[in-house]
Amino acid sequence: MRMIILLGFYLITIIVISPMLPVFWALGKNEPVLNIGKWAFGVSRWILGLEIDVEGLENVDPKKSYVYMANHVSFLDGPLLFYVIPQRVRVILKKSIFRIPVIGAIMRFAGFIPVDRRRMSGGWRSINEATRSMKEKGYPFLIFPEGTRSCDGKLHEFKRGGFFLAIAAQASIIPITIKGTFEIMPKGKIFTRRGKIKVTFHAPVETAGKTAADIPALTTQVSQKLGT
Repeated sequence: MRMIILLGFYLITIIVISPMLPVFWALGKNEPVLNIGKWAFGVSRWILGLEIDVEGLENVDPKKSYVYMANHVSFLDGPLLFYVIPQRVRVILKKSIFRIPVIGAIMRFAGFIPVDRRRMSGGWRSINEATRSMKEKGYPFLIFPEGTRSCDGKLHEFKRGGFFLAIAAQASIIPITIKGTFEIMPKGKIFTRRGKIKVTFHAPVETAGKTAADIPALTTQVSQKLGT
């Protein structure tokens, strides 16, 4: 029942904001769209009966642009972090999501970036576009370094793309540990249970002066923090 209510809420929200998009587009303002998204996800937590405990926000300087890296165990992780990260974060998402009517257009306008996972060149184009967005517009980005959701709730091998992004943009990495979403909505499930979620923002991992040769060491640092 909660998921049905949530889907109805999202449908109404999309219908209401759709006529506003041309105005935001003409003004070149995507911040209102992101603010509405944060508000919608905030309402979602109450609909789903989720209790969220956030720690470590003192590690985030709102004046800086970061690459946030989190473990990924549930469909809830993306919306959850979009809501709790104290910045208007952007995300690199698989290309197929951008084909969804209205939603795809909203995400493109908001600064989200599509990636074609079938081709290595597609991944590099997405990283380069995200780098430009960070340098020219100051956008922070959220990355799930495992690349996909974990089926067993454990941390798995990292992809390198997010680290290339952080190094190219010379942006600090903030590791984020999520606990609780696997129990509430593991991969393969379409319904949620009520529950408690803990989100921990760890101290930044610096990338200043780092190169591709430093990625293994950076991977180790982030992995160790996400495992705590």
